[in-house]
Amino acid sequence: MDRANPAPEAVAVTDGRFSAVGAARDILPAAGPATRIIDLAGRRMIPGLIDNHIHIIRGGLNYSMELRWDGVRSLSDAMAMLRAQVAATPPPQWVRVVGGFTEHQFAEKRLPTLEEINEAAPDTPVFILHLYDRALLNGAALRAVGYDRTTPDPPGGEIRRDPAGNPTGLLLARPNASILYATLARGPKLPFDHQLISTRHFMRDLNRLGVTSAIDAGGGFQNYPDDYAVIERLAADGELTVRIAYNLFTQKPKQEKEDFLRWTSGARYGQGDDYFRLNGAGEMLVYSAADFEDFRVERPEMPPEMEPELEQVVRILAQNRWPWRLHATYDETISRALDVFEKVDREIPLDGLHWIFDHAETVSDRSLERIARLGGGVAVQHRMAFQGEYFVERYGAAAAERTPPVARMLEMGVKVSAGTDATRVASYNPWVALSWLVTGRTIGGLRITPQRNALDRETALGLLTDRVPWFSNEEGRKGRIAVGQYADLAVLDRDYFSVPGEEIQDIASMLTILGGRVVHGAGDFAALTPPLPPVMPDWSPVRRFGGYQDRAAKRGTAAFARCCDSACGVHGHAHAGAWAASTPAGADRGFWGALGCSCWAF
Repeated sequence: MDRANPAPEAVAVTDGRFSAVGAARDILPAAGPATRIIDLAGRRMIPGLIDNHIHIIRGGLNYSMELRWDGVRSLSDAMAMLRAQVAATPPPQWVRVVGGFTEHQFAEKRLPTLEEINEAAPDTPVFILHLYDRALLNGAALRAVGYDRTTPDPPGGEIRRDPAGNPTGLLLARPNASILYATLARGPKLPFDHQLISTRHFMRDLNRLGVTSAIDAGGGFQNYPDDYAVIERLAADGELTVRIAYNLFTQKPKQEKEDFLRWTSGARYGQGDDYFRLNGAGEMLVYSAADFEDFRVERPEMPPEMEPELEQVVRILAQNRWPWRLHATYDETISRALDVFEKVDREIPLDGLHWIFDHAETVSDRSLERIARLGGGVAVQHRMAFQGEYFVERYGAAAAERTPPVARMLEMGVKVSAGTDATRVASYNPWVALSWLVTGRTIGGLRITPQRNALDRETALGLLTDRVPWFSNEEGRKGRIAVGQYADLAVLDRDYFSVPGEEIQDIASMLTILGGRVVHGAGDFAALTPPLPPVMPDWSPVRRFGGYQDRAAKRGTAAFARCCDSACGVHGHAHAGAWAASTPAGADRGFWGALGCSCWAF
């Protein structure tokens, strides 16, 4: 991503940074007797990917408890995974499928029915979150959370009921997702030591996908400082394998001003180090400005108190020179927020504050001009890859052609970068985001962005590498393979620049390096992978299925190696060779069970 040196052959790394980038004949002779040399054998190397908006801290706390349907391409396979996990999950634990998928990715183009879920799990609580729009609970989960005919609907949510008034198990966001998150929060939590391991395994799966940095956008039911104790411990112990810049997200409506007064007086913007640092406020600044993007329902109208409440918070942040990010789906919300920002700017100049709008699916050219004039930016995510079908159904194909208008933002010179908004809406796989940016297709295959609005591959890659550091005030430190920048890189299992567009979403990293330190290796680089403690608890879905489910991993060597490598981390390297040498694709999993491997999602 360095335009002045676009195709180097070799790099040198010293003290965690690139110390030389260029021709192999110039760099290799400088190696000394203690230098580690890694031959990539001509594979494509890119800067480590940077996710501009992910809920990595919250996701890590729960990763080991969650069955991920990310990447699963048939409902039949998804339900087989669910049944297997139900059989392994002891009471009073739940089986949870918490986002990262859409019904449109399944060959069947539908969600499971409540009858199917109850048949699969008559006694074990099951909670399935689908995007921001709904959750499916079986009867056992309804009993566990105490929902019955006397339970009232919360504001902005609906508990769907049968003719007798009893909850059916379907919860709907109309349009507020709080009912979904509040219900999920009633489930059991992992103990602290398990959360530490869970977070490490989540980061390892991100490393497997080539991610080396992330901006954490806070999240609902993620309270500061209590829910940051795990990530702070890992940071203090030097066990982070993803650099994290984190934002503080207000948690209680009508108490937002008090939150930010307390946080700005007790914390300093930018405090921390190169691996863990405070990045400002948001993505929730005030609840009255939250326009949830459930495209199955009409756009919510923000209340009249939005402007005065938002102004109070923005003034506090501007006075303390804290950048912020604001969740805003619709241009109507963005325009009203800009009225507030411009008003504050006239008294407290915002110049130099790297504030941003998140998502901005329907932002207008007029609003983009105002954002640029105020020195702001736009952080886009691939939510339309998961919800594009619903958007087209409500607003039409023509409106979806520039939703969000990424190509137009670049043309206008607006600061823009990309991410995932994982884990509860879209998947944390950044290659799905890159596929969407390049091909204009949803993961269900619908073309929503015409070629004129899609991006070329280098430009798209820049949105997840060298354009992201502006959003965390780290320009010049990372995002490029260039002398002086952090030695964060990913070696790909196939060439992003030459594979067919439909295969971009299947790319993974063979070798991921963070600050010159190997954090993930596979295939020829597997021996370089640092060990992880086993996933806990022993019934964890991650032990059996790993995290993101590779699309190609149906049966055979690749799927087996993927499962074992990410799930138990013990048998993968020893077994993969034997599998490749002696076992036909589709062989019975009993062979591996005899070897004591609990990973069998071939």
